[in-house]
Amino acid sequence: MPRRREVPERITIPDSKYSNKLISKFIKSMMRDGKKSIAERMLYDALDIIEKKTNEPPVKIFEKAIDNVRPLIEVKSRRVGGSTYQVPTEIRPSRRTALGIRWIIGFARKRPEKSMDRKLAGELLDAANNRGASAKKREDTHKMADANKAFAHYRW
Repeated sequence: MPRRREVPERITIPDSKYSNKLISKFIKSMMRDGKKSIAERMLYDALDIIEKKTNEPPVKIFEKAIDNVRPLIEVKSRRVGGSTYQVPTEIRPSRRTALGIRWIIGFARKRPEKSMDRKLAGELLDAANNRGASAKKREDTHKMADANKAFAHYRW
């Protein structure tokens, strides 16, 4: 976070298949070693699997999954007079989305299925139904913030 000037927000170009900026961000987060085409293929295959399983538009399910995983509040460590407090703070919208995407990708990679597109499809379906590890992570984050509500006056 710079002290001198405000950092301009980068413009996200929508993806080629669905013309969706959120999908484009997801692909960029999933990408490893600059291999964007592989990340695109994995996500598009996962969305095809979702469409076959649910017979609904996959973009709608994808957006619902991201919305269900986005946290509203988190705790940040704040040092006051020799002791450290976990202070609950609201999260700005861009960070909410980034955290939701990161959690879905991280937990999808840990799933036991064979290929990444199946793992991702499973995690996205679970997140859309408010189940799964990424949805649990959001609930845990909110519980932690709720438990430390007493320290909210230390917010800066």
